[in-house]
Amino acid sequence: MQASPIVLTTLAGLSTGLGGLLAVLCPPSERLLAASAGFAGGVMLTASLADLMPEALAFYGGYLPPLACGGAVVSLLALGMLTAGLLGRLLPEEAALAARFGKSGDPARAAAMRTALVTGLALHNFPEGVLTFFAGTADPSLGLRTAAAIALHNIPEGLAVAVPFAYATRCRTAGVLAALVSGLAEPLGAVLAWLFLRRLFTPGFLNGTVVLAAGVMVWVALAQLLPSALHPVHRTAGILGAAVGCLLMLLGIAALP
Repeated sequence: MQASPIVLTTLAGLSTGLGGLLAVLCPPSERLLAASAGFAGGVMLTASLADLMPEALAFYGGYLPPLACGGAVVSLLALGMLTAGLLGRLLPEEAALAARFGKSGDPARAAAMRTALVTGLALHNFPEGVLTFFAGTADPSLGLRTAAAIALHNIPEGLAVAVPFAYATRCRTAGVLAALVSGLAEPLGAVLAWLFLRRLFTPGFLNGTVVLAAGVMVWVALAQLLPSALHPVHRTAGILGAAVGCLLMLLGIAALP
C-alpha cells in the first residue's frame, strides 16, 4: 500500500523534530553549538550544490541553450539567497536579543538564539513541502524518494535549530519544540499550495521553487551556520562537523538517486 502524498510530506517535515530530539541527548555547550552548526551547514551546502542544482540544470537544459540554462538557474539561486538575506534582516539583531537575557546581556546566548531563528526560517520548508506533495501525487515511488531525500537533510537542520535554541533558553525541551515547529512548515506549505496554487504548478515551476529553496539553504549555511561553526575557540569542532555533514550528505545522495 502506497503512502499518501500528504503523509509523505508530513513525515519529511517531522524529521526536523527528530533532529531536534538529538539535542536532548547531551547538554548544549559552545563546542556542541560549533559542531552542530558546521554539520548542518555542510549538509545544506552539499544538498544544494551537489543534488538540487544538477537536477535543475538537467531539467532546464532540456529546454534552453547552455548559457541561458545556467543564467536561469543562477538567477533563481541568487533570488533565493537575496530573499533569505532580506528576511534575515527582519529578525532581531544580537544586541536586541542579548538585552533579553538579563541586565548585562549575554552575547553567547544572543548569538545562539539568532542562529536558531535564522536556521529555522520556514521559507525553504514551504517549497520543499510543495515539491514532496506534488512528486507523490504524480508518482508514489518518486514521492517516496523525494521525501526520504528531504528528510535526510531535515534531521541536521532540526539539530541546528534545537541546539542553539536550547543553549539560549537553557531548556532542551524548548529546543525540540522549536525544531518541530520549523518542520511543520512543510505540510502546511503543501496544503496551502494544493488549496490555492495547484493550477499554476508545472514541472518548470516546481524546479524553480527547488532552486529558490536551495538559494535559501546556501545563504543560511554561508551567512549563519558556517561562521558560527568557525568561531576561533571551537574551530576544530566546527570544521569536523562540516566535513562529516558533507560526507554523509554525499553518501545519502548516492544512496537515493
